[in-house]
Amino acid sequence: MNGQRKKLIEVALPLDAVNRASAYEKMPGIGPHPRGLHLWWARRPLAAARAVIFAQMVDDPGSRPELFPTEQEQNDERQRLFELIEKLVRWENNNNEELLQRARAEIRASWRRTCADFADHPRAAELFDPERLPAFHDPFAGGGALPLEAQRLGLEAHASDLNPVAVLINKAMIEIPPRFAGRPPVNPEARSEGALVAGGEWKGARGLAEDVRYYGRWMRDEAERRIGHLYPKVAVTDAMARERPDLRRYAGRELTVIAWLWARTVRSPNPAFGTVEVPLVSTFMLSTKKGKEAYVEPVVDTDGYRFTVKVGPPPPGAKAGTKLARGAHFRCLMSGTPIEPAYIKAEGTAGRMGARLMAIVAEGDRGRVYISPTKQHEAVCSGVTAEWMPQVEFFQQALGFGVGGYGMKTWADLFTDRQLMALTTFTTLVAEAREEIYQHAIDTGMPNDDDCPLASGGSGGSGGSGATAYADAVSVYLAFAVDRCADFSNTCTRWVPGNQKIMNLFSKQTISMTWDYSEAAVLHDTVGGFVPASQFIAECIQRCVTGMTIGYTTQQDAASRSSGVFAISTDPPYYDNIGYADLSDFFYVWLRRSMRNVLPDLFSTISVPKAEELVATPVRNGTRAQAEIFFMNGMRRALGCLAAQCHLQIPVTIYYAFKQVERTEEGVQRTGWETFLDALIGSGFSVTGTWPMRSEQQYRWRAIGSNALASSIVLVCRRRPADAPLAMRKDLVDALQEELPLALIHLQRANIAPVDLAQAAIGPGMAIFTRYAKVLDPGGRRITVGEALAYINQTLDEILAAQEGEFDADSRWALAWFDQHGFEAGEYGSAETLATAKNTSVSGMVQAGILHAQAGRVRLLRPRELPADWNPKADNRLTTWEVVHHLVRVLEQGGEVETARLLY
Repeated sequence: MNGQRKKLIEVALPLDAVNRASAYEKMPGIGPHPRGLHLWWARRPLAAARAVIFAQMVDDPGSRPELFPTEQEQNDERQRLFELIEKLVRWENNNNEELLQRARAEIRASWRRTCADFADHPRAAELFDPERLPAFHDPFAGGGALPLEAQRLGLEAHASDLNPVAVLINKAMIEIPPRFAGRPPVNPEARSEGALVAGGEWKGARGLAEDVRYYGRWMRDEAERRIGHLYPKVAVTDAMARERPDLRRYAGRELTVIAWLWARTVRSPNPAFGTVEVPLVSTFMLSTKKGKEAYVEPVVDTDGYRFTVKVGPPPPGAKAGTKLARGAHFRCLMSGTPIEPAYIKAEGTAGRMGARLMAIVAEGDRGRVYISPTKQHEAVCSGVTAEWMPQVEFFQQALGFGVGGYGMKTWADLFTDRQLMALTTFTTLVAEAREEIYQHAIDTGMPNDDDCPLASGGSGGSGGSGATAYADAVSVYLAFAVDRCADFSNTCTRWVPGNQKIMNLFSKQTISMTWDYSEAAVLHDTVGGFVPASQFIAECIQRCVTGMTIGYTTQQDAASRSSGVFAISTDPPYYDNIGYADLSDFFYVWLRRSMRNVLPDLFSTISVPKAEELVATPVRNGTRAQAEIFFMNGMRRALGCLAAQCHLQIPVTIYYAFKQVERTEEGVQRTGWETFLDALIGSGFSVTGTWPMRSEQQYRWRAIGSNALASSIVLVCRRRPADAPLAMRKDLVDALQEELPLALIHLQRANIAPVDLAQAAIGPGMAIFTRYAKVLDPGGRRITVGEALAYINQTLDEILAAQEGEFDADSRWALAWFDQHGFEAGEYGSAETLATAKNTSVSGMVQAGILHAQAGRVRLLRPRELPADWNPKADNRLTTWEVVHHLVRVLEQGGEVETARLLY
């Protein structure tokens, strides 16, 4: 057979069901998830990854007329596949083996039909073996969602990434669980309970998870013996109980401390109090729970101040602490003198920023107990010096970093002395636990494969599976538990009075300065504790895939070609939204200490490689323009590698999630969407589908409330034939008018929401445009991607509503948005997705004066909200929508005469 058969993802997709499942998966409280193995930024939901990979591997019924000869039969078959996908993406069906077997059978059936089509192909033995599915590769593997789901669907998964932390995460997700599946635990406690006899109880990764639990407790117990004195209980004295009736039940008792709450301090800028280190406190509230309020009250005297904890309704000002305004604007507790950001930075740079204990949080019989600071607890860390600390400098101006300029230069500066001692102790104990695991594995009779470690072939997946490799594997997860503790045990965490717990550093994709921070009791069974961390990771291990083929993970630049031909789905970096390499150094410095002897090749460098990282960072690349050139050149090289190694008969899927912003290049406004498509097409791809995936939480980006995408776009691509023909503009327009109506019918039958329909319809439109090597205008000039998008959108608009065909892009957007939301607010991500499809942008329409965007929400301005002094002659972005609504405004406010005057 010549040519290609379309896959389901190139024609239709049950997008609404996939989006619902993806949003549900991101909700808190759904239980253990593979992503819980280790933190990574902006992961893809498993539901979206599973649906996309399945749909790119399965034939569309319309491409198999020999099986489904009529349109009705094709539609019925599509609906059957849709129903399977809808079940497949539900969270509760993640490990539904019967359902997964059905999905794998569909993939195998489609593959065998493809192999039959190409039985006479010159490379049939290599590319079209009906007994062997194509291997899967994700060259930007990151958090590992895509390789994991490919593996779940029965494909041999290959994951690669330049970042060592990402490589280790993928190894922990797709290599280790299947390699040691079905084995009983080796720890003595499990052996004494007959685990070796009852091997049938240890299906999947249960045995591996049980060992992570056991050796996590072993490490905590060892740490308790070594540094337990640094984590004392707090005694409730009779004097405390007399002052606080709520403490009477605890009089004479010692309570376990959950956390210590500290405030950073600087010397007072007022010369009269220049020797007093005054606190920088964002809030004095400890608990805002109704009926159980608690707060810190500063008591000021002539020589200084002290903190005391009170319960009950707080006084005015307690919520604001000593903060005067957003940012680093505070007041001196002693004099009321404003403390400016520049002064705070100067004090930090001079090494004069300190800390003062504000409150102690303990575990009571009925919840949290808040206790005033004691001299014992404030002094317990005095003289503590860790045997090792991460004295590696971080880039002060890194993307998302907000701690530069305050005297913090190395990763060690982000931790208290007690936190450094604890984390160093635990990284030391990872190596000791590894020796314990090895000996216990030998005691159980586990073969040792000639002492072959987990990764004898470097950072790839060619290592052993005996006692040495098993000890290495368990220690990987124990090292992850240390990283989880580090996320909760640093001076950039904060105490949340609402739910009364510590909020970890990476609740956002930033390292932000906090003024009052919480210090977790890592030796205790509480949030931020080592045992809860290791137990949680053990639960997440059991959510990974076992019983399938072992995955393969390598450290590799995406611009370096891998050997082989693959099915490819990938999620490239987000232009300038997340600085993965700089952020992941936070974990790398600890992982390197505990894992360097296990994976020496992977952890050979002092920090994560950054020179080749595909992120646009102006402070590294020189200017914003140079940063963009660096990013797009690197992306073109990476996409070129994808085009060279993708399978001829399986489309590539690429997730696109840049923030859409307009910029001017030589007087022409362009969007990031258009630029990315330029790079994609220039790399040898044609686009055959575009699917909006609302798969992210609104607060996933660098700052809560920032106007960033809450959705992503999945591009479906094919390698463009080398002999692709030339075409004239008229050929393009004629093909769009002929082919888009049928494509639109398929999309509408998939129940795609109107806000998504325009974006999804770009796929078949771009498939027409990119089937040609070039499209030329009558003067012989090459048509740009932006111009092609305009033709696609115009044709689409003519199909959807003929009366809209002559409107400008902003007005077409406004009409489509109004159909969905009226003048009410909607999600920024939905607005930007629609704007991308209409070849405009939200920021541009805000500037144009028809739109309001704030805190992740977008709404059209009502006529009465438009400016009364509007002058259409001075408006440099005049739109039909704006003109009509100004006329409505004037008609309502000034009557017909004023309206006529404005009109003419």
